[in-house]
Amino acid sequence: MSDTDNRAKADLTSDEAGQHNAQSSTGKPKRESFLLNLLLNIVIPTLILMKLSGDEHLGTRLALVVALVFPLAYGLRDFYLTRKINLFSALGVISVLLTGSIGLLALDPQYIAIKEAAIPGIIGLATLFSIKTPYPLVKTFLYNDKVLKVDMIAAQLQRYNTASEFELALRNASYMVAGSFFLSSALNYFLAKWLVVSPAGTAEFNAELGKMTALSFPVIALPATCVMMAALIYLFRRIKQLTRLELEEILNT
Repeated sequence: MSDTDNRAKADLTSDEAGQHNAQSSTGKPKRESFLLNLLLNIVIPTLILMKLSGDEHLGTRLALVVALVFPLAYGLRDFYLTRKINLFSALGVISVLLTGSIGLLALDPQYIAIKEAAIPGIIGLATLFSIKTPYPLVKTFLYNDKVLKVDMIAAQLQRYNTASEFELALRNASYMVAGSFFLSSALNYFLAKWLVVSPAGTAEFNAELGKMTALSFPVIALPATCVMMAALIYLFRRIKQLTRLELEEILNT
């Protein structure tokens, strides 16, 4: 599964200018369009792969290239607007390029399953390993100044001497976030193994790839998102208990 940017300044540096391009006329950053995300990453590629891969239309290779252009363009557009490398957008671009390479080089379709499982699996492992570092990834996913008033939370944790308990809560949330990626990895693998069985470079392969793309949202994204939301709710609850602040006070709205 891109984030919104909530920072703007009067005097813009070259990096901040990219953020400024993503702002509306009211001066506030535009929110990412869920419909646009869905159309470019799932709906349009699925329709092209399933309906236009025959020789009477685009053909297998051209249909694959055209279908993958849309998610690739979406990821590059995110970088252009924010002037920042978004982890998920970058991995999305890599995933698209790997899928295209497997299809165009007519490699064994099992590599699709391996690729689908590898990317979320790597993020899950990185999340676990980051717990032992000064920069746990859970702070990127959940505990950051785009979502929460982290300075206020830190001050309250210091006030009530509950910082160590909060670090434990962050660790528990990290396990839950990692679990969501491992769940996604497993579901990705089994879905790809079940659906993508035809030789790469054929119309059947493209149709199976399109079906897998269409099913990826309800079968994979929704369960993984539910686990991620459970981690967020847990973290919010612990912050409320440890800081004596209400949810409305700590959300960076």
